[in-house]
Amino acid sequence: MPRNILILLSEYGYWGEELLGPLTAFDERGYQSVFATATGKRPKALPPSLDPGYIDPPLGRAVTTPEVAVAARRLDESDRLDTPTSLAEWIPDRPYFSEDGFIRKIEAYYRDIARLDEQIEDYDALTIVGGSGPIVDLANNGRVHELILAFLRAGKPILAECYGVACLAFARDWENRESVIWGKHVTGHCKEYDYKDGTGFIGVDFNMGPPPYPLEYILRDATGPDGRYHGNVGKETSVIVDYPFVTGRSTPDSFLSGQKLVEVLESGLRRYGW
Repeated sequence: MPRNILILLSEYGYWGEELLGPLTAFDERGYQSVFATATGKRPKALPPSLDPGYIDPPLGRAVTTPEVAVAARRLDESDRLDTPTSLAEWIPDRPYFSEDGFIRKIEAYYRDIARLDEQIEDYDALTIVGGSGPIVDLANNGRVHELILAFLRAGKPILAECYGVACLAFARDWENRESVIWGKHVTGHCKEYDYKDGTGFIGVDFNMGPPPYPLEYILRDATGPDGRYHGNVGKETSVIVDYPFVTGRSTPDSFLSGQKLVEVLESGLRRYGW
């Protein structure tokens, strides 16, 4: 039986290579990939991620090779992303405490959420693709958090890249409010890679300037005293495996991130990069 991977993408723009890298590794193994977005809209690649001439401001160099640009554009324009699963239709929204009939509603909510454990049985892993888009519709999305918690309960691995790692930092059980990466070793978009200006999104005519939060600081806090954030600044790649998590720092780590998730699934890899 082929393995099945659930791949979560932002509707506000994903970075081309950060989908291409893992997906290439999955395709090479014959895995079946199922795509999902917050509301079922088709995801689109951020234009700079398809441009080999784009110079990344913090790094002062191009970050997309001509070969990757061609392959990422071909993928973005293919029909593979046309009909993603809608998290809004699949996973219930937690009711406000101020709603009428809250007790009955929260009881129903927990019944529905419990069904997630059965609904993800056919999936072997979850992948959260990076880019600036996840800042908008994935990082603080309660449905995404419930999906992450369900994969963790099932003991299934989760790969997150770049700003997608923020989803892990904010995924918490409502009882103890402790991040799922507390005590874990992770990487993610480091402070040195942050833009001073130009953070952009698909479908929004707005230059945010710098990112709304420094992800590195959030990850340092979320991992706690017994975990650690690894920026690996100066090293060409930064991928950390601390099972069940595989985390990638940014664009250059995309192919390696996918390869390491395959090793987790096929070879029992449990630790890498620290």
